[in-house]
Amino acid sequence: MHVLGIDIGGTGIKGAPVDVATGKLLDERKKIPTPKPATPLACVEVVRELAESFGWTGVTGATFPGVVTNGTVRTAANVDHGWIGTDAANMFGKALGTDVTVLNDADAGGIAEMPFGAGEGEQGTVLMVTFGTGIGSALFVGGLLVPNTEFGHIELRGHDAEKRASEQAKVQHDLSWAKWAGRVQEYLQYMEALLSPDLIIVGGGISKESSKWVPLLDGIRARIVPAALLNDAGIVGAAMAAAGIATAR
Repeated sequence: MHVLGIDIGGTGIKGAPVDVATGKLLDERKKIPTPKPATPLACVEVVRELAESFGWTGVTGATFPGVVTNGTVRTAANVDHGWIGTDAANMFGKALGTDVTVLNDADAGGIAEMPFGAGEGEQGTVLMVTFGTGIGSALFVGGLLVPNTEFGHIELRGHDAEKRASEQAKVQHDLSWAKWAGRVQEYLQYMEALLSPDLIIVGGGISKESSKWVPLLDGIRARIVPAALLNDAGIVGAAMAAAGIATAR
């Protein structure tokens, strides 16, 4: 089955058709900067542009950087707050003229990584953490997703953890790899104390540079590995969710 996957992030909206049986992109992904401000109508226009660029009229899946329940957005920390309460699935569906499934962005990344990436074959507790504009999280227990965890908003030193340890925090504060890795390590140690995961998968745009910071992490019992699908995981997972494949296989 072929499904269009669209990944909405705080800095970019990207998409590509996906073969959900293999997790492979069927065309080169396309990316458009996230509108500023990232209002619902502005983002819908970008999603429409992406779909039209592929000539797409079929089933579509889309991610959103916040809590999403039954297609409706409940939180919007890193995009316009006008999203809160919006039926995103219905809005995208009307714009594209097709059925659209909408889910949390990190959950989508985890859905892809479990069968096709770093989580393949893992049946214990797996935590995926994505570092980008904020920090996203996806938790799997026995291969089953616990949706909308949003652990980037856990309080750490009096602030949301993502304010200290996201990729954006690294850039804003001009942190060295070692300094930033220290913040990530503190965050992951806290998450390990809460969840005792067997495996931690680190994703997001900065995962492509994992060799510069993952080896610096220490004092964490769980295995830590970079996402195999890198920043395509959200696209693939969105497509899988729209195809009704929302758990590890």
